[in-house]
Amino acid sequence: MSESNIVVEVSKSAYIHIPFCAHHCGYCDFAVAEGKDHLVALYLEALAEEVSRLGSPHPVQTLFLGGGTPSHLKLDQLRNLLETLARWLPLEPGGEFSLEANPDSFEAEKARLIGRFGVNRISLGVQSFHAHVLRTLERRHDPEHVAPAVAAAKQFNGCVSIDLIFGVPGQTLDEWAEDLRQALALAPHQISTYGLTFEKGTRLWKQKEHGDVRPLAEDLELHMYQHAMETLEAAGYEQYEISSFAKPGQRCRHNQVYWANEPCFGFGVGAAAYVNGTRTLNVRNVEGYIRKVLAGESPVFQSETLGPEERARETLTLNLRRKEGVSRQRFREQTGFDVDALASEALRRHVAAGLLEDDGDSVRFTQAGRYVADSVIAELL
Repeated sequence: MSESNIVVEVSKSAYIHIPFCAHHCGYCDFAVAEGKDHLVALYLEALAEEVSRLGSPHPVQTLFLGGGTPSHLKLDQLRNLLETLARWLPLEPGGEFSLEANPDSFEAEKARLIGRFGVNRISLGVQSFHAHVLRTLERRHDPEHVAPAVAAAKQFNGCVSIDLIFGVPGQTLDEWAEDLRQALALAPHQISTYGLTFEKGTRLWKQKEHGDVRPLAEDLELHMYQHAMETLEAAGYEQYEISSFAKPGQRCRHNQVYWANEPCFGFGVGAAAYVNGTRTLNVRNVEGYIRKVLAGESPVFQSETLGPEERARETLTLNLRRKEGVSRQRFREQTGFDVDALASEALRRHVAAGLLEDDGDSVRFTQAGRYVADSVIAELL
């Protein structure tokens, strides 16, 4: 007996998690299934069951297939998945349909197939063009895999975004500058730059704890981030979020849903959802997810409904990640709270320190503030 259908809020976005990977990279703490390709068919069956609990087709404006490595799936598996999504989460005209891919598992035949189902944005996990950096990160692809993957995405899917990582042990500022140069030479629509984090429990974190790898100095990481901002903005990319740079009109619409703190469905192992004011998180174990869903149970293992002020503070901090920052009027309309009533003292202090700027209508990070954004956001929460 299946659980009752989901109570549907006006959500126009959905995230689908595909956990399967050829290899679980040492820095990654996402819900990933390595060496479990024999479970793909059962997983897609369970995923179809979970999505069908919407009760009826629910058109969306943004749809994001993340992982894991969605491009790791075989052609027939991708077709099965996309047919399920086309039935239950049809993309509205003009909508954005994104898929994460690794350069070594994304080629023209897959690009052509997913393009027929409306996938129009590819996010490529390039991370670096230097072999020794890729080895430290335990990436399986080689630098020469990148250009053909970008070409396939442009030909069949339209928009391509490249992810890069800086602050990797052993990485130099010159190598980071070369990574940016090679990424720009491919003319992607977006480049995202992420500072490496040592997530507790990952292999890379354990290597750091044992002294096998040494994090870069903070001032070097700061110079890398500063160089990225200067280089990408000079090349015509707009920094519309702390880590995201896009050509005009090419921002990722799905990610902007997160930063606006708007509702989003989440399906699959480890997927998070924000619906009807409640955040839920699905179980992170693939076998457990399959077992629960196919038994008619809910895969949710954690649920939290925030109070009005907590939701408002969360919205404030997410909004601040954007270039536009937080609009006082829009914030009041969305949350029912005034920005200044929530955090006037902290805002004034950070404005005085040159980390935030306030024009009366909205508050946003200065360039200097983007360097320490995480600490400012933590305080405002």
